[in-house]
Amino acid sequence: MMTVDEAAGIVWDYHLLGHEMEPADMIWALGSHDLRVADRVTELWHAGLAPLVVMSGGLGNFTEGFFEKPEAELFAGRAIELGVPEEVILIENQSTNTGENVLFTRRVLAGESIGISKAIAVQKPYMERRTFATIRKQWDELEVIVTSPQLTIDDYCRGMISKEDLIHIMVGDLQRILEYPARGFMTKQEVGGEVMDALEFLIDSGFRDHLP
Repeated sequence: MMTVDEAAGIVWDYHLLGHEMEPADMIWALGSHDLRVADRVTELWHAGLAPLVVMSGGLGNFTEGFFEKPEAELFAGRAIELGVPEEVILIENQSTNTGENVLFTRRVLAGESIGISKAIAVQKPYMERRTFATIRKQWDELEVIVTSPQLTIDDYCRGMISKEDLIHIMVGDLQRILEYPARGFMTKQEVGGEVMDALEFLIDSGFRDHLP
């Protein structure tokens, strides 16, 4: 019999892509409530993986009424504190979801006459796959690598979010991965039987708060 922790671990691992890092044209943070995403961007910039940093995010479901500034501006401030020069950072501060992160970032880059062919996209761990699938659909000519703060599921929850809340969110994101390709929001992702079993077990166990 599967346990909640086992099922959550299966879903967590499915969301992670395990992409190898390679040099790119930009390091691109897709906004959220988690400033550790900005920390990961900073690590990658200091490693010399791209000359340009783009911070994307306005105020979304988890940050409206919680953040005093748009996500992108807080992310930029964090990166500057950690040694990323302000002049290498572009800010897109209007988007409220992943699709808008892509659309509005493209507009900002076009406005600056900056051409991008390869990007490292940085998100929360449980958003890696959904981010990849969205970018592939909305910006299919872009070569994209996706990464996130390098944390285990238990480390991610420590001091940031309860594991129960995280499972609700992960379940919702996985359900979106299943449903959103038919709506034209992202590319289809293969979901194996073990992952589907874990998803169904968690939904049956009451983790339904963030289902679409």
